[in-house]
Amino acid sequence: MDTFVYVIDDDQEVRESLEWLLESVNLESKLYENGQQFLDQFTPNLPGCVVLDVRMPGVNGMDLHLSIKELDPSLPVIIVTGHADVPMAIRAMKEGAFDFIEKPYNDQYMLERIQQAVNQYDDLQKNQVQNRKRKELFDTLSKREAQVLRGVLKGQANKVIAENLFISIKTVEVHRANVMQKLQVKTVAELVRLSIEAGEGS
Repeated sequence: MDTFVYVIDDDQEVRESLEWLLESVNLESKLYENGQQFLDQFTPNLPGCVVLDVRMPGVNGMDLHLSIKELDPSLPVIIVTGHADVPMAIRAMKEGAFDFIEKPYNDQYMLERIQQAVNQYDDLQKNQVQNRKRKELFDTLSKREAQVLRGVLKGQANKVIAENLFISIKTVEVHRANVMQKLQVKTVAELVRLSIEAGEGS
């Protein structure tokens, strides 16, 4: 899947300069002269990041940032401005901006931040895929297996789980073995770790 850096700036020279800069490290870019043009063409959940200018006609950069976060919350956004002020920077970071960079910026620093943003998005996407796979594993458990799992996660012995569920110890052992097999783990430690990662540990 192609990774794109979306550059949104009403200054053509800035757009072309960033395009050249990104090409120097083999990063593909898509250029937009205003926020609406970007929103009309944007497809969420694709790898990459956004570099946008604050002051643009139509949709300003701060509002565009919020719109992007609604469309794709994990997409990193680097906000660039030639009119930086501390309150604006604080607001941008609180609203989830990856970085807030003042013009004129150092090209090497900009490239480093863009590459870090792209890597962060790739990591987030991989984690989301892993989380979905973990959730699918837990969804394969029967109601009784899920009950036995909760007992195991509380540190209860098979005898205690059996008494609480009014079933035999042998039945608990069978369900417990099924849980381990379905969740593809071999030890209780692995089972606990997987459960916590999947949000099933409570």
